[in-house]
Amino acid sequence: MSDQIKFIVDNLNKEPFRKNYNLITFDSLEPMQLLQVLNDVLAEIDPKQVVDIREEMPEQTAKRMLSLLGILKYKPPGNATDMSAFRQGLVIGSKPVIYPVLHWLLQRTNELKKRAYLARFLIKLEVPSEFLQDETVADTNKQYEELMEAFKTLHKECEQLKISGFSTAEIRRDISAMEEEKDQLIKRVERLKKRVETVQNHQRMLKIARQLRVEKEREEFLAQQKQEQKNQLFHAVQRLQRVQNQLKSMRHAAADAKPESLMKRLEEEIKFNSYMVTEKFPKELENKKKELQFLQKVVSEPAMGHSDLLELESKINEINTQINQLIEKKMMRNEPIEGKLSLYRQQASIISRKKEAKAEELQEAKEKLASLEREVSVKTNQTREFDGTEVLKGDEFKRYVSKLRSKSTVFKKKHQIIAEFKAEFGLLQRTEELLKQRQENIQHQLQTIEEKKGISGYSYTQEELERVSALKSEVDEMKGRTLDDMSEMIKKLNSLVSEKKSALAPVIKELRQLRQKCQELTQECDEKKSQYDSCAAGLESNRSKLEQEVRGLREECLQEESRYRYTNCMIKNLEVQLRRATDEMKAYVSSDQQEKRKAIREQYTKNIAEQENLGKKLREKQKAVRESHGPNMKQAKMWHDFEQLMECKKQCFLKQQSQTSIGQVIQEGGEDRLIL
Repeated sequence: MSDQIKFIVDNLNKEPFRKNYNLITFDSLEPMQLLQVLNDVLAEIDPKQVVDIREEMPEQTAKRMLSLLGILKYKPPGNATDMSAFRQGLVIGSKPVIYPVLHWLLQRTNELKKRAYLARFLIKLEVPSEFLQDETVADTNKQYEELMEAFKTLHKECEQLKISGFSTAEIRRDISAMEEEKDQLIKRVERLKKRVETVQNHQRMLKIARQLRVEKEREEFLAQQKQEQKNQLFHAVQRLQRVQNQLKSMRHAAADAKPESLMKRLEEEIKFNSYMVTEKFPKELENKKKELQFLQKVVSEPAMGHSDLLELESKINEINTQINQLIEKKMMRNEPIEGKLSLYRQQASIISRKKEAKAEELQEAKEKLASLEREVSVKTNQTREFDGTEVLKGDEFKRYVSKLRSKSTVFKKKHQIIAEFKAEFGLLQRTEELLKQRQENIQHQLQTIEEKKGISGYSYTQEELERVSALKSEVDEMKGRTLDDMSEMIKKLNSLVSEKKSALAPVIKELRQLRQKCQELTQECDEKKSQYDSCAAGLESNRSKLEQEVRGLREECLQEESRYRYTNCMIKNLEVQLRRATDEMKAYVSSDQQEKRKAIREQYTKNIAEQENLGKKLREKQKAVRESHGPNMKQAKMWHDFEQLMECKKQCFLKQQSQTSIGQVIQEGGEDRLIL
């Protein structure tokens, strides 16, 4: 008990508590003060516990401390009856209860700090099952669990990085190099400023350059945002295509399928998923657990030397020989019943292996199909980006090819006709040019003749008159033709209306009969539709139940996958630790002195020896200071008294000097006279 109290006092006098206790003062603390000390230690572990217990009820204090000790996994000594005594002693501040708690907390403060920090994020909130029936609450709880798992992985990575560590010397070198680069850049900037100050309008140019840099940064940011939005759009298009493909496949499957075939297909999928969940995945999980236990056992065992390995090899050989002897004895007996059972066992094992192989093949085929579908979706996206059209499949592609062939033949024919037209067009163009030249020559000759005769412009005016008369005649013909056409059209419309009325009379009679039949058929259709809706509702309810079961099985499968990944991560961590332990053991066992110096144990022993030497020197220094403390204090007091005496003498001297400077006192005949 005394060692325990001494350990508590020593740790409370250190950082960060600084209590300045000794054994007597600590043992004389009152229960309230002792509880405050315990609360201070708990507050160092968990900052939420910073409370003045004088302002808190005793029941609340005990409840808070008990909850934190439960999180820190403190186990009080004794059974259930002692637990009630422990709670009561914690409330009243009993020393036999609080001393072991303080000793346990101060022994492992850093470990408990880490545990309290992790408890803030890893203590799961229990949600009642009736609240989990709500979809929003269930989704939120699922996200909460996923975030908890993500925190676990990130914390493990952080701890690994802390364990690995970085060299402080390298960091200091990097910092010094960066400071040198910073100084060089500052000098370069100053030189550039001096050079720029000679240029006219340098402030304006600097402002424009600053704006240019800001705009470039903004451009890079916008380009990054654009790329992110493109990626999001690409992923959204991929999801849309996957959903569309699923919808097409489901429609195609439901077009020709019947309820019986759908039920049969769903039953097969459920059987396969149930086999994977109930048989295959548990076996794999059990194998992984066994491997993990074996690796943990290997890690927990001490390092083995060459002699230990030889002993294990000899034991293995002996056990193998015993197994072979037992097999030979069993074969010598050759009992018929066991032989039949062995045949059945062999057949059962073969069938189970085949079943597992087929399940693995089916799983691989599904994964391959999913990867191929992803590749097809990527290719379709690429073609859509290039052309902007969708890729055709199957019969649509065949119809498209046949259409292209027919269009190609039509195109060839049209191309040939166009070539003929082009040739004919060339000939006609040439003849037109020749005729225009001839007309120009004739026109020129006609103008010369008219000038000679004195009637220039006669041919032009004659052509204009002929053209105007022709236009007038055409307009008159159009007017007469339109009036005749309108009268004929009215006659035709009247005759058509009368014909349609006479033709529609029997049709209207038939239509009335058909309307009655239509009403009867709609009534029958409504009855059949109600029957169909009831049947469809029953099938839909069955389908929803099956979908819920499948969803539950998939969630279980995902949970098992997450556990499997977690175990893989733990195995990798253990492998790393094992590798480090083997390297340390090799370095410690090796005969090379340089390798031994690299070992962590040697470094720690060296550091411990240096600290012990330093502690010994400090203790010697402390002893010397304690021995000389009394005489030194006495000497200091004597110097202080001497200083006061000298100060008093100084004051007296100064006072005497001031009196002599004012005047002179002369004593004569029993009288004192002052002469100024």
